[in-house]
Amino acid sequence: MAPDRGSSKYQAVPSEDSDGQHASMDETEELNRHEETAVTQEARQRSQEGKFLAGQAEQDTNFTLRSMLVGLIIGVIICFSNTYFGLQTGWVSGMAMPSALIGFAYFKSVARYINYPFTPVENVLVTTVAGAVGTMPLGCGFVGVMPALNFLLKTEENGPLVLGTGKLIIWAIGICFFGVVFAVPLRREVIIREKLKFPSGTATALVIGVLHGNRDGDGPAKNQDCLDIFKQRSQDALRSSSISGIPPGSSGDDAVPTTLQEDAEPDQHRLGIDHRSDWKAKIKLLLIAFAISALYTLVQYFIPHLRSLPVLGLPLATNWLWALNPSPAYVGQGIIMGPATTFHMLLGAIVGWGILSPLAKSKGWAPGPVSDWESGSKGWIVWVSLSIMLADSVISLGWLILHPILLHAPRYFADFKGHVKRGSWSSLAHFGKAKKDGYTPLSHSASSAPLDSRDSATNEPEEDYCQGSKEIPEVDAPASHLVSNRLVVILAVLSVVVCILSIRVVFGALIPFHAILLAILFALLLSVMGVRALGETDLNPVSGISKITQLFFALVIPASNPNAVTINLLAGAVSESGALQAGDMMQDLKTGHLLGASPKAQFYGQMIGSFVGAIISAWVYQLYTRVYEVPGGIFQVPTAYVWISTARLVTGQGLPPVASQWALGAAIIFAGATGLRIVGQGKWWQAWVPGGIAVAVGMYNEPSFTLARTIGGIVSWYWRIYRGQEETPVIVLASGLILGEGMVSILNLVLASLEVPHL
Repeated sequence: MAPDRGSSKYQAVPSEDSDGQHASMDETEELNRHEETAVTQEARQRSQEGKFLAGQAEQDTNFTLRSMLVGLIIGVIICFSNTYFGLQTGWVSGMAMPSALIGFAYFKSVARYINYPFTPVENVLVTTVAGAVGTMPLGCGFVGVMPALNFLLKTEENGPLVLGTGKLIIWAIGICFFGVVFAVPLRREVIIREKLKFPSGTATALVIGVLHGNRDGDGPAKNQDCLDIFKQRSQDALRSSSISGIPPGSSGDDAVPTTLQEDAEPDQHRLGIDHRSDWKAKIKLLLIAFAISALYTLVQYFIPHLRSLPVLGLPLATNWLWALNPSPAYVGQGIIMGPATTFHMLLGAIVGWGILSPLAKSKGWAPGPVSDWESGSKGWIVWVSLSIMLADSVISLGWLILHPILLHAPRYFADFKGHVKRGSWSSLAHFGKAKKDGYTPLSHSASSAPLDSRDSATNEPEEDYCQGSKEIPEVDAPASHLVSNRLVVILAVLSVVVCILSIRVVFGALIPFHAILLAILFALLLSVMGVRALGETDLNPVSGISKITQLFFALVIPASNPNAVTINLLAGAVSESGALQAGDMMQDLKTGHLLGASPKAQFYGQMIGSFVGAIISAWVYQLYTRVYEVPGGIFQVPTAYVWISTARLVTGQGLPPVASQWALGAAIIFAGATGLRIVGQGKWWQAWVPGGIAVAVGMYNEPSFTLARTIGGIVSWYWRIYRGQEETPVIVLASGLILGEGMVSILNLVLASLEVPHL
């Protein structure tokens, strides 16, 4: 019989139920204390980060004329270099890390002559501007679409379209802005809320932080407090990178996100967070690599045979193009690409040039000379490589759309079901909003003002920041240093109008008005996927985005339209430009966020750099195409052939004999391979599954370039994997090799224009 709980006789003897209630209350109180501590610690950390961002953003050096000019000069050098390499193989690079290093070295060398020191936020502006200028050859289509229109368009396709410098500049200015503007609204979602890694942007920030935080030999380390906060923010960025099934292109090096504190340390070592590292040694390495590459490039002008060494025997080099171009720049490209990408390219070269090319020649499918794009096996295997690229692009971008749905649909469905069951219809207005799990409100009356809205110089105690609701605001730059929504809307409308007008001025009625609008809209939608892929894998799939656009426009514009191929090319160019600009802007914004730079200053720098880059890249393109034979000689413009072949394929034009069967088979195989790479995201075996884009690039580029890049991949493997060293020195080495050849290519251009004879 149960005791009478109301009787005093039994009050001193607690029952089992009473013990359970007390234990439950103790556990609840303990849980609440832990939650309160967690909220307090996170809010205090965000308070410190908010003050750091506010202090950095308020610096007068966020936007300076001297940094702008240095960034433009570095960007022009990169622009020449990217045009040179782009016309050869289609490869371009933003060169953010070497830009930061060069900018730092310059201002360090003139430190005694300037009024105030060169700051990290100034260096962010230098890299932003330099990257904006340097990537314009690709962003404006001068390594792919324009050569296709100028030289490869047939008469029956209303070609070729020969454009003067003025029209090229108008075209370039027209398409160089809208992607930059559209990237701004994405910043808060992918950088502030989701904290995507953006590996290259994070690496550049780490290098800048080390450069400006080291001892300079004249005294103690400078800006130490800011650097400590920055290091913690960088570790957080490495830990919070999202886990995704998106295949990291052809390289698996950045595929595994860091999720634990102990995993952050190797990444720091790999990226070079070491206060003892000597920036002077890095500059010396850059200069030595630059000098070696520059000297070789100059010698190569006078001895052209150095571009094609028959390392596998003269018959293979003469009959099947298996030679080596020992260009230091292409070795440098291989170092940057990494071993996985370069080995996949080598696989593509072996399959394409070692198996399919002899097979097509012997079977009579490609009876012409091997090097002929029209009748030779070089032109035959490009269709196989194209099908691989299309298959990889469709699967990858399809997963980019499907993955967020699969990831969030169960939670959204559960939330919706709960709202309906409770009958709380008014709460459906807030359906789907992200929530912070694990926190409970400490005070219903606490201020909910965001951290970044408080004055960084305030005397309020830090505990004030630790009160409030469970929705602790994400830390961001002060509102005065963010690009306003109103300005974004105005510039978005203006940039779209400028794009439409420029295309109409340059091409007239060749492309319908609705097709231009549709191309811009498609570019903006695909840019979202490109930015997300870039943030998670360090790969911006611009080539895949352009191919998907071309495929889509084949459904919009009938093949009977006499300008179908031209419209298809221009639509793809618009989408590629928008995706490239948005991704480039987001990498720079990630760098700036980690270092506390003003997003508004970066945005203005990017816009100015894009404007200057559009003009410079059009002019440089005209220089190269007037002085050199294009296509031909050292400028085979393989990317232009891929563009024109895609346009002809999707508009229903015929393929060479038997190419359709081989192309279909290759597409099926690499659709499966891309699916395997998605499933194997983060697993050891994923890097052994060939990446479609890398294999395709190895197929349509001549083996001489692929062999040189493979050497670079082996160097990267030896240094980073076999020896386990941090990657900054080899990246600096590679950058010097690339810049050396790119810089001296300007001198070679002058020599060629003056018709200086070869030896």
